[in-house]
Amino acid sequence: MDLHDKSIVIGVTGGIAAYKAAELVRLLRKAGASVRVAMTEAATHFVTPTTFQGLSGQPVYVDQWDARMPNAMAHIDLSRQADLIVVAPASADFLARIAHGMANDLLATMVLARDCPLLLAPAMNRQMWENPATQRNVRQLQDDGIGLLGPACGEQACGEVGAGRMLEPEEILEEIRVFFTPKILAGRKVLMTAGPTFEAIDAVRGITNLSSGRMGYALASAARAAGAEVTLVSGPVAFQAPAGVDRVNVRSALEMHAAVMARAAAADVFIAVAAVADYRVAEVAEHKLKKDQGGVPPIRLVENPDILAEVAALPAPPFCVGFAAESQNLEDYAQKKRAKKKIPLIAGNLIQDGFGGDDNRLVLFDANGAHPLPPASKLALARQLLEHVARLLP
Repeated sequence: MDLHDKSIVIGVTGGIAAYKAAELVRLLRKAGASVRVAMTEAATHFVTPTTFQGLSGQPVYVDQWDARMPNAMAHIDLSRQADLIVVAPASADFLARIAHGMANDLLATMVLARDCPLLLAPAMNRQMWENPATQRNVRQLQDDGIGLLGPACGEQACGEVGAGRMLEPEEILEEIRVFFTPKILAGRKVLMTAGPTFEAIDAVRGITNLSSGRMGYALASAARAAGAEVTLVSGPVAFQAPAGVDRVNVRSALEMHAAVMARAAAADVFIAVAAVADYRVAEVAEHKLKKDQGGVPPIRLVENPDILAEVAALPAPPFCVGFAAESQNLEDYAQKKRAKKKIPLIAGNLIQDGFGGDDNRLVLFDANGAHPLPPASKLALARQLLEHVARLLP
């Protein structure tokens, strides 16, 4: 989501993860948001206010008695100008103070006086996070309607390993985008496929294609942001699953078919984005085929199941969306594919317009004809496609 019309206050508390907040501010500015920073005095021991001022392009506030605001009420004015407050990192001490309504520094006072939503990204040692007192505070904050982002598990600055790491700046940025995205698919279960499949020839060789999986992963991220419960059946790709998305890893078309058919009846929407191999090798060699065995080995192909057609033919099918990647005659081929599979919507693109890349050009085909989308990033196109789906859903 574009954040150009959003005003966000980043709160920074004392902890080694404060250095990540600098990158978060940079990313938010890059995404178009207006960013202001408020720090606790402890936070200034880890990153200077000058750093945040340079990254945000705005004055940084630390002192509760800061007189730079015309009314000397920074705790009021900062929150009134904000669409969202995000405290990252949020220390154990800060969680405790906010859970108990304390207002003993600028940041805590601002949070208590806010009239906008609040998200907290905890960061602390694993034992501090697991301490019963911290967990009581977390439950209280959640009961009060405050959102928590993380924490993650992993290696910590102290050398220990466990829960308590602050989410990475890119992950927090994505959660902020999710927060602002209209929940047009709230309550819906979306099942989708992504990436290529790999059909083995022998122990090391196989048949695959150039699909990167970017479009499917963009759709999974956008659907989750739109409020859906998302299951992504993915062929072999180089990406991590978007946060909050349940990924099912598969390799071959038969594995993808089995994974989808086991879940399709429970889905409200099925989006078949994966570039599934049309054929597989009938007899896969157990060991690597050797050149010195003489001649070119015969490879007999058999047809793979049509996953989308089978889902669409279920007694009570989900709303089905197909994809058609063509090299020519896009509208003709896409509409014929839509009619043959008996699905309400198909997204078509020419291979030369973005197969495997970051950007693409899509045309949506439904019973009312063609709906071209302007060239854009795959994430932007994913959002537009889901908006079209939401309008067609019963």
